[in-house]
Amino acid sequence: MNTTNFRKLIIILLHAIVGWALCGAIIGIGFSVTTEQNTLIIHAIGVPIIFGLISLVYFNKFNFTTPVQTAIIFTSFAILMDFFVIALLVQKSLAMFMSILGTWIPFGLIFVSTYLVGTLTAKRVQVA
Repeated sequence: MNTTNFRKLIIILLHAIVGWALCGAIIGIGFSVTTEQNTLIIHAIGVPIIFGLISLVYFNKFNFTTPVQTAIIFTSFAILMDFFVIALLVQKSLAMFMSILGTWIPFGLIFVSTYLVGTLTAKRVQVA
């Protein structure tokens, strides 16, 4: 991998890290101030907003990958981090993956919000 491609990969992954960390902050803060159910609902609302904004920044400033590639990268990153860091290291259990609201809906929303923002950004750039 040459330096340019490595730099692009790092930029994409940094965006994914920021999104994942902000979503994790919702969970961490939510669990300390409200019920689990309320936290999961707030998280499900926050996920597409967070990844939508991060995608907007990424596509407007960098745009190295297609909307579907970026959506796959962001979603895969979140899945891998949730699996290896949260489930295996922190919780020492895969139980979180049994929650549709807590895990699977947010993963879907990461993909959809990233893809839609990328698609709409690309259309806006083509029209301009």
